[in-house]
Amino acid sequence: MSPPFLADESCDFGIVRALRADGYQGTAVSEAAPGADDNVVIDLGNREKSILITEDKDFGQLGYASGHESIGILLVRYPFFSRKKLFKDIVQLVRQRGDELVGAFTVLQPGRVRIGRMPGTYKPNETP
Repeated sequence: MSPPFLADESCDFGIVRALRADGYQGTAVSEAAPGADDNVVIDLGNREKSILITEDKDFGQLGYASGHESIGILLVRYPFFSRKKLFKDIVQLVRQRGDELVGAFTVLQPGRVRIGRMPGTYKPNETP
C-alpha cells in the first residue's frame, strides 16, 4: 500500500478527490496549511510521511536539485487539453507503482511516467 499523499495548492483538488474515492489517504495543502510556502509544504509532507503531489516545477528545484529531504515528489504535467485523463491516470499510477513513488521524484505526463531517485529522500523500505 502506498503512503498518504499531500496535494500542493497548485494541484487541481480533483486529484485529492480521485485518490480518496479510490481508497487512498490524501490531504490538500489548502485544507491543512493554506498559503504555506514551498519549504513549509515539503516539511509538512515529511511530518505526515506523505508524498507531495504538485503542478509547480519549483518543487523539482527544491527536491531534486537542492536535495531538500522529502518522502517523495510527484510532479503532474498535464496540458489543458489532456486534463480529462489526469484523475484516471494518477489513480492508475498509484495503483500500479505507488511503492516506487517513495524516495523518488516522479513526473507524470499524458502517456509517460518518469521515476528517478532524489538525493535526500527516503528509500522505500526505510522508516523516515
